[in-house]
Amino acid sequence: MTPKGHVRFSPGPRGREWIVFVLSVLLAFLVWFMVNLSQQYTGVISVPVVAQCNLDGYGSESSNTVLVSARCRTEGFRLVREFSRRDRQAVKVKFNKSDLRRTAPGVFCVIGGAKNSYINQFFGDDAQLEAFITDTLRFVFPVENHKKVPVDVPLSVTCKSQYMQSGAFRVMPDSITVYGSEEKLEAVERVTTGRLFLSEVSSSQHGLLKLNPIKDVRLSADEVSYELPVSRYVELSAKVPVEVWNVPAGSSLQVYPPTAQVYLRCAFPIAKDPLATLRLYIDWRDFSSSLTGRCVPHVMRLPSGVLDYRIEPEVFDCIEVH
Repeated sequence: MTPKGHVRFSPGPRGREWIVFVLSVLLAFLVWFMVNLSQQYTGVISVPVVAQCNLDGYGSESSNTVLVSARCRTEGFRLVREFSRRDRQAVKVKFNKSDLRRTAPGVFCVIGGAKNSYINQFFGDDAQLEAFITDTLRFVFPVENHKKVPVDVPLSVTCKSQYMQSGAFRVMPDSITVYGSEEKLEAVERVTTGRLFLSEVSSSQHGLLKLNPIKDVRLSADEVSYELPVSRYVELSAKVPVEVWNVPAGSSLQVYPPTAQVYLRCAFPIAKDPLATLRLYIDWRDFSSSLTGRCVPHVMRLPSGVLDYRIEPEVFDCIEVH
């Protein structure tokens, strides 16, 4: 029973049909809307960008923000979201030094095709670039206290038998820029890496080394690369006469002993006999400036492929004969 004074509303058959119809239309519209927004469309996307780069003498991050705009092809959802977004958070993009062109003190620009390397960082992986609207990106980097210091690598190398280091150990770069307050920079004389242990080496080595961080100081690089040339060698030896050069007229210089035992370490394989063109000599000028008459011989025409050599004895007695 219905309480007195109350009327129960019960839609008739046609009323229910209208409700079902309206809900069906709304559902169809929602499906149509979702399907269409999932399709690809072309529209303008604008992204505020802050540049990051290790530039000598400047801060690591630009003090200004550049609005980068481009026509991109992406899903409708993305375009609707971009259109409705009011506050956009700046995107921090790391640029290569080679892509930043200095146009004024502290002002660096990204021009032309250099921008193409950073499309994904600007707009994300879900957007395909059709054309940039923003032509030149101008970033301002603040000047910072800085100085350049060498990179020091604590090194320990041992080679296998018949192998040896065939050249200088190289670090690239061999010096970096450090940034900080003047007080902090005064205490920094070099930047070090972890100790590099290479044992039983039988081939040239190369790799990357992390730089040790310094408190309250920023480094222009996080790591350096290194190269260590190593070659297989064979050892040759022979007795070689010791010549005397630049003796003045009327004088003669006798050398004891008159020959030296020479040991050569040569890169394997050997193309030519290196001992065939090897010459040793003592210069009269060295003798005349010596207080004891003892001289160290010089090597003339050190053949190519010779990695190292030693001479026995190392010092020769010289006597002037009139």
